[in-house]
Amino acid sequence: MIDSLFLINHSGDIFLEKHWKSVISRSVCDYFFEAKEKAVDPENVAPVLQTPHHYLISIYRDKIFFLSAIQTEVPPLFVIEFLHRVGDTFLDYFGECSETVIKDNVVIVYELLEEMLDNGFPLATESNVLKEMIKPPNILRSVVNTLTGGSNVGNTLPTGQLSNVPWRRAGVKYTNNEAYFDVIEEIDAILDKSGTTVFAEIQGVIEACVRLTGMPDLTLSFMNPRLLDDVSFHPCVRFKRWESERVLSFIPPDGNFTLMSYQVSSQNLVAIPVYVKQNISFLEAGSCGRLDITIGPKQTMGKTVEGLMVTVHMPKAVLTVNLTATQGTHTYDLATKVLVWDIGKLNPQKLPNLRGSLSMQPGAPKPEEYPSLNIDLKIQQLAISGLKVSRLDMYGEKYKPFKGVKYLTKAGKFQVRT
Repeated sequence: MIDSLFLINHSGDIFLEKHWKSVISRSVCDYFFEAKEKAVDPENVAPVLQTPHHYLISIYRDKIFFLSAIQTEVPPLFVIEFLHRVGDTFLDYFGECSETVIKDNVVIVYELLEEMLDNGFPLATESNVLKEMIKPPNILRSVVNTLTGGSNVGNTLPTGQLSNVPWRRAGVKYTNNEAYFDVIEEIDAILDKSGTTVFAEIQGVIEACVRLTGMPDLTLSFMNPRLLDDVSFHPCVRFKRWESERVLSFIPPDGNFTLMSYQVSSQNLVAIPVYVKQNISFLEAGSCGRLDITIGPKQTMGKTVEGLMVTVHMPKAVLTVNLTATQGTHTYDLATKVLVWDIGKLNPQKLPNLRGSLSMQPGAPKPEEYPSLNIDLKIQQLAISGLKVSRLDMYGEKYKPFKGVKYLTKAGKFQVRT
C-alpha cells in the first residue's frame, strides 16, 4: 500500500515527509515536479504518475500537494480517498489545513499519521475514533505537555473500535441536541461561444453536523431522490434501505462528517445559472485587440448570484489591458497574463459589463487560440439540481432535537469558450 507521504507547498518545497515501510528518497518527487512544471494550473497535474520503481499518487487541496509514493500496484482511487481523509482530519483537528498550521502542530500530525496508517494500510480514519486516541490541540494541553513532557496520545483504546458502530463513541451527552445538514452542489460546465451547453454535470455533497445525545437512529428522506446518480455514502448509511426505499437511514458519527456525495450527469437536469455575452478579438495587423464581456442571471430560481468572478488567461502576446468595468474591480497580472474581474453580487436590473482594449506585443502574430473565461459564483439557499430534503426523523431517543438544512450552489470548473 502507501510507503511514503510527502507534503509539498505551492512553491514546490517538501515541508513534511512520513515513511511507513521503508524510507524512500526525496528524489522520487523529481518526476512529480516535472509534471507540475508542464501543467498550467496545480489542479491539472496528473493524479497518478508512473516512475521506473514507484507510482506517485497525489491530490491538491488548500494550496498543498499530498503526494504518496507506492511500490506495488494499488487501486488509485483508494489512495486518493485516503489522502483526502488525511486532509479532512487536519481540517477537523486544527480548523484549517495550511502549511503554517501543519508546521505548528507537527507532533500531532505525526501522531495522527501513525494511527491512520499501519504498515502502509489504513487503520483508524474516523475523526471520532482518532479524537479518543489523540486529543485535539488546545493552549492548556500544550502548556501541560511542555511542562510534563507528555503527549496528546490517550492511554486507552477508543470504545467505538470495539463496537459494531465504530464511527460513534459511546456515552455522548449534549445539553443542546442539534442536527444540521448542508447540501452543497458544484456545477461543472463548458459553454460554447453562442452560449450552448457543450457539457454540464453537478457534483453534490451533503455535509452533516450532528451533536445528539445517546445513540440516535436518523432517517433522512428527499422529495426527488431519483435525480441522483453515482451516489457514495458514509459507512454509517444502510445501503439496502437506500436501494429499496431511496431514504438515508443511519446512526450518525458525533460531530462533522460527509454523509453522502452524488452526481447529476443528465444534461437536461443541469440548470446553468448565468449567461455570458462575450467578444474577444485580435486584429490581424497592428498591436491591439478588443474585449467586451457582459454577464446576466439565467436559471437562478429567484435567488441572488453572489461572489461572481471571471478569470481570463490571456495569450502571452498581450502586454497590458485598458478596461472599464460598470461593476466590481479588475486586475491584470503582467507576469502570469491573468485577468481577474471580481464582480461580487449580480444585479439583474443593471448587468455588469467589462470592455476596453488590449495592447499587444509589436510584431507578434495574431494568437492562434482565443482565451476561455472561467466563472466562479455562489448561490445561497439553492440546490441547482432541484434536490430537496423533505424530512428528518429520529428514533431510539426521546428528546426533540433542533434540525436545519442549508443549500448552496457554487461553480466548479465552469468555462465559457470564446
